[in-house]
Amino acid sequence: MTERPVVRLAALSLAIALSATPVLAQTAAAPDTSTRLSLSDAVRAAASGTPAVKIAELHEEQAKARVGIARGPLLPGISGSATDFNRTFSLKAQGITFPSIPGSPLIPDPIGPVGQFDARLHVSQAVLDISSIQKVKSANQGELQSRADHGTTSETAAQGTAIAYLRAVRAQELVTARQADLQIATDLLDLANAQQAAGTAPSIDETRARSQLAVSRSQLILARNLADQSQIDLARSLGLDPGTRFVLTDTLGTQTGLSDASEVPATAIGTALERRTELASEAARQGRARADASAISTERIPSLVALGDWGLSGQHYNDGVTTYEYGLALSWPLIDGGRRESRIQEQNAVIRESQVREHDLRDQIAADVRGALLDIASGREQQQVAAERLTLADEELSQARERFVNGVAGNIEVIDAQSSLIRARDVDIEARFQVAAARVALARAVGVARTLR
Repeated sequence: MTERPVVRLAALSLAIALSATPVLAQTAAAPDTSTRLSLSDAVRAAASGTPAVKIAELHEEQAKARVGIARGPLLPGISGSATDFNRTFSLKAQGITFPSIPGSPLIPDPIGPVGQFDARLHVSQAVLDISSIQKVKSANQGELQSRADHGTTSETAAQGTAIAYLRAVRAQELVTARQADLQIATDLLDLANAQQAAGTAPSIDETRARSQLAVSRSQLILARNLADQSQIDLARSLGLDPGTRFVLTDTLGTQTGLSDASEVPATAIGTALERRTELASEAARQGRARADASAISTERIPSLVALGDWGLSGQHYNDGVTTYEYGLALSWPLIDGGRRESRIQEQNAVIRESQVREHDLRDQIAADVRGALLDIASGREQQQVAAERLTLADEELSQARERFVNGVAGNIEVIDAQSSLIRARDVDIEARFQVAAARVALARAVGVARTLR
């Protein structure tokens, strides 16, 4: 059978990161619509297509728009107006009265209607506005902060999906282990039946074997449920429909969870201080607060605007005459009740707060890197112990079965050995999972979670 891509609505956002997403080959009876997914593909898809990342992208677009808004007062402004109406005037309403002159007609009240037409083009251009320049710098820093926050969101999404993927792989391996346990339990029951039929084993051996078989079936059911739940969690971490199912192409092997992160502490910490977008965001936050403080301070400096307008004015459109005006407008705020000083103090407090947060963040990054490296080292040791324990448990089961077949002991030893093997398998799977998860934590601590593979 051959593989071919399947286009499904639930996998549209995943397809952004994957140029072609292969799926299991279809059969005539029951086509399989599961999506083949590797760890690296999942990480790339999460870093670019999850809802949280898309929202961060929109926040970045909003920040870019705010730069344009801040730049507006520094650019030319052009507007137009036109009026054409008739109006009457009442002198009495204005408190104006004229004495009547004998023999002369009375001044009418109200006067009018009088026509008035005016069409005008207004132009303005900032000549000197240092405060607005500083506000543009503040908006630029806000854009840098939004871009860094976008990177942080992508890193977090990549890490979350990587962990969800590893949990799904772990659940899949637990299902495989429980299936092997069930097969052992079935073989032991067949052996107990044969021993009892031959008269070399009591009936309690068969009862024990049936009880162990029931336990194995129950554990398999739980393992399958955990695997289904982990598939749902993986789909949601990718922003896909929870009904999406995956064929996971990676296992909990020795190469799973590798990234561009170095496992040399000094190198890893140095890279983290360069790559972690949280530090870039904090630096932009400080820059923005400084620009805001400068913009407030420079409000004391006079601003100068060039103004002009040109238009037609008259009683009617056809008798309008050209009129114009131009000039410079100077604005100089002198006293505002101390509000500027208070606003500057507020921004200075923001700067100091950001500096404290940046210092703490640097220490936390170093702690994250060192902690992840310790977990990797410990996990590898645990993995070696677990592998040895698994080998011994398998040998114990083999020897116990041989003793039971030879009639030297009852099957209670076999069941105990099987229980030891189950625990050893679980410990081995968990140890391999912990090593891979620690690698994911290291990649996130260094700031290269998007390179996980």
